[in-house]
Amino acid sequence: MTAEARANARRRGEAAEALAARFLAQRGLAIVARNYRTRLGEVDIVARDGECLVFVEVRLRSWAAWGGAAASVDARKQRRIVAAARHYLSRLRAEPPCRFDVLTLQGPQGAPAWIRGAFDAP
Repeated sequence: MTAEARANARRRGEAAEALAARFLAQRGLAIVARNYRTRLGEVDIVARDGECLVFVEVRLRSWAAWGGAAASVDARKQRRIVAAARHYLSRLRAEPPCRFDVLTLQGPQGAPAWIRGAFDAP
């Protein structure tokens, strides 16, 4: 992948995450953090849904080949998200109830699909 292609992919990803944050905020979630990164992994969006802390993975796919956007959050990706979430939680005084969601955007004009409780932490 060329540097230009990587830059374009990064811009598309950032736009998808911004759209996802707006989508979630419009549905009552309070965005707490975006792009929380550790050496172990990254969480795209951290939000509050009432008392629950929600770790959201945003996936954008141009086409549905190979299972589409939701299928791309495989076991390896889930482990990395959980590791980053645990790091985030270690900074808090008390651990709130948590949930792992996935928000997908399929295709250039695809509407967001919000999968609440998409996976659990082992």
